[in-house]
Amino acid sequence: MNLPTGDQFELETTTSTGDVRATITAVAAGLRTLTINGIDLVPPYGEDQTPPSGSGIVLVPWPNRIRDGVWRHGEQTYQLAITEPARQNAIHGLLRYAEYVPVEQDRDSVTLAATIFPQLGYPFLVRTAVRYELVSDGLKVTHFLENVGGEPAPVAVGTHPFLKIGGVPTEDLVLRLDAASHLEVDDRLLPTGEVPVDGTEWDFREGRRVGDVDLDDAFGEVASVDGTVEHTLSAPDGRTVSVWADDEFAYVQVFTTESYPGESRAIAVEPMTAPAEAFNSGKGLRWLDPGEQWELSWGIRFAGFTAE
Repeated sequence: MNLPTGDQFELETTTSTGDVRATITAVAAGLRTLTINGIDLVPPYGEDQTPPSGSGIVLVPWPNRIRDGVWRHGEQTYQLAITEPARQNAIHGLLRYAEYVPVEQDRDSVTLAATIFPQLGYPFLVRTAVRYELVSDGLKVTHFLENVGGEPAPVAVGTHPFLKIGGVPTEDLVLRLDAASHLEVDDRLLPTGEVPVDGTEWDFREGRRVGDVDLDDAFGEVASVDGTVEHTLSAPDGRTVSVWADDEFAYVQVFTTESYPGESRAIAVEPMTAPAEAFNSGKGLRWLDPGEQWELSWGIRFAGFTAE
């Protein structure tokens, strides 16, 4: 199929609330659509488009940015390709434009796989897979990573979902983040420190209207309940859409934009196991030994919707 995001994998299931549907793309193992009874839970984009602002894509082996594409380990210095020229950073990992291949598919699920081969600045061999599964209250996404090389490999995982509640202007939604710290950044959006949100404009624990904020910010010290973290958008009528994640996703990036096609305003709530510059700071970074595997999950959950 000659589409900018490759083959499209259509998923569907029937729940007590109604029909849940999703479209997953081969390129970047991206989430292109997600609906409940035809109501959008993510802002869709056309199959003839590339993902706007990285919408729905998978970010491995690092999310966010690495300054100058340079990172160091011991006495070794590595130079990654510069993929954000305007800020002279390496951004969002190595599979953003890679085509994943299906290894398992059913009516309500698909598993896509891609390998990170040794390359400029990342001389490691890591197999990855992503499983998307529709469940009774939304979507569950599971990531699998395995170091199939001969040396320990640094890895982190992020993802880039935008959220919405169809029929409600996104600017009227209320964002609630269970995060106790905010990462301060310089003009290249690279971290300079991490500070408590108490008493600051960065405290979203009680919720703030999306239309009242402009964000491209990371937050840490996320609250975990029984091993799960959750961040929520609420509509005035009580309906909600949330991103939940294993507590290994210890950071979350929030990005707002007014340039998403077809949307007056859009918001991404991006769970990350590590923040920007993790390859240098070590924050949230995991080193997989040869043969070691890592499995972790996140998802999108809806509530307050009624059956048709």
